[in-house]
Amino acid sequence: MIDHTGVVVRDFEKSKQFYSAALAPIGLCLLAEFPAAVTGHTDVAGFGEPPKPEFWINLGTPNNPPVHVAFRVSNRSLVDAFFKAAVDAGGTDNGPPGIRPHYHPNYYGAFVLDPDGHNIEAVCHE
Repeated sequence: MIDHTGVVVRDFEKSKQFYSAALAPIGLCLLAEFPAAVTGHTDVAGFGEPPKPEFWINLGTPNNPPVHVAFRVSNRSLVDAFFKAAVDAGGTDNGPPGIRPHYHPNYYGAFVLDPDGHNIEAVCHE
């Protein structure tokens, strides 16, 4: 099982605002933030459910190709809420909420590109 993951972002403040808004409807919030002076490398921010960050952003040259990260949620309304919040926060629609039967009959997901083109998804398997 994966303990934590993340993406590299070009504009740390813009991405921090995007992820704060996009992830809030699915219960994830900004839990930790460390400047380069502390990490010895770059600014980082961690999102998750208290008490532990599970998704991190860090300032730098964005991953190329962009990364795909999917957040599993418990119901379809959370997928819908994530999609709306992410688009409202400046994300680009990369696939609106809906069934993706080619994955499996109950795969309900939505995809948004973050400010750096990373494909961020919320998915419900119920």
